[in-house]
Amino acid sequence: MSDVNENKVDLSDAATRAASRSGIEKLLPHRDPFLFVDAIDVTNEEEIVARHVFTDQEFFFKGHFPEYPVVPGVILCETMAQTGGAGLVKRGALPTDALFFFASLDKVKFRSQVRPGDEVRIVVKNLRVSSRMIKQSGVAYVGETVACEAEWMCLVGAK
Repeated sequence: MSDVNENKVDLSDAATRAASRSGIEKLLPHRDPFLFVDAIDVTNEEEIVARHVFTDQEFFFKGHFPEYPVVPGVILCETMAQTGGAGLVKRGALPTDALFFFASLDKVKFRSQVRPGDEVRIVVKNLRVSSRMIKQSGVAYVGETVACEAEWMCLVGAK
């Protein structure tokens, strides 16, 4: 098993975070305001570990909910799927021009709220990976607290 480990990026530093996100943009077609991976810490055949800081500037906080902003659950699911896709591309398991489209989302559980300023650590397990389909499971943590968990399948296409 070959791990791709990076130096753990300090996401509290805006310039460092921006530089790391620039690298993520080479792995994913997503862009602001819909890019939810700031750094990939580990990627190997079994798992991918990444992080994202949800700042108070996220577009969805204006309406979800202005008086008590909370990251929507669907965004947490998207964050886990982006982590899975980026990790596979980084490891070379899929081409850099791959596009990933949700085909199913199962066993979703929301355990804890994610608020502005929270750093989320995402741990994704590769259940099945082929050139046409990806099946993964993931858990999103704030600190050691589970915020969300799910399984999903994505169809793989190209631009």
